[in-house]
Amino acid sequence: MGLLVQLGAAIRRLREARGLTLRELSARSTVSPRFLALLEKGEGNISVVRLTEVAEALGTTASALLEASERSAEASPVLRETRFVALLGLRGAGKSTLGRRVAVALGVPFVELDARIVERAGMSLEAIFSVHGADYYRRLELAEVEELAARPRPAIVATGGSLVTHHQAFERLRGVATTVFLRATAEDHWNRVVAQGDARPMANREGAMQELEAILRARRALYELADHTVDTSALGLERSVDAVIRVAAAG
Repeated sequence: MGLLVQLGAAIRRLREARGLTLRELSARSTVSPRFLALLEKGEGNISVVRLTEVAEALGTTASALLEASERSAEASPVLRETRFVALLGLRGAGKSTLGRRVAVALGVPFVELDARIVERAGMSLEAIFSVHGADYYRRLELAEVEELAARPRPAIVATGGSLVTHHQAFERLRGVATTVFLRATAEDHWNRVVAQGDARPMANREGAMQELEAILRARRALYELADHTVDTSALGLERSVDAVIRVAAAG
């Protein structure tokens, strides 16, 4: 498969993972919908400048898209025979950022469990907890895990940070998925979340870092029940992506 075809496939997978239409991606990147459609078919000979615009609109880089294009031809056939990969860790571990990169590289869907819960409930996570409470969220979480288990397919799945404390859902997930704990320091968790413009639930609270450290300590033994651990603080983004790709390809 030619480079342009692989590149187009990588762009399409990432666009779909982000839930964007061609028109929405066009508005974000200033590249016309017609050219984007040709690009995704492998028929658009895009310039470096335009590719950079498209990549930034998708929340990645041109080099990452090109790397994904090169990896996909070799990695995807291996992954087709494996279980889906579930990423575990607190918010700020890198589940979404890293998960999307891995999914694009391997040519499989990226699934955010909380996004599916929001869709199922028809309301935001905040509304779910404030209106119905944590037990309702847990029921929806288990229902989504059961749905993934009932129709297993290759995918990279980002789980909610507290899923490991939901015994039934966690045990079910461990039975049907290859689980990966994305470990990070409390400082990195904090800095990554703040960089995304979201400091919940620690904002405006004294001892916030101590609370975060306490949560990590309390859940560490559960997270470490995962099949694999990738230390994102020690490895950084690129090497962490490569590590999860190796785990996924190994099954």
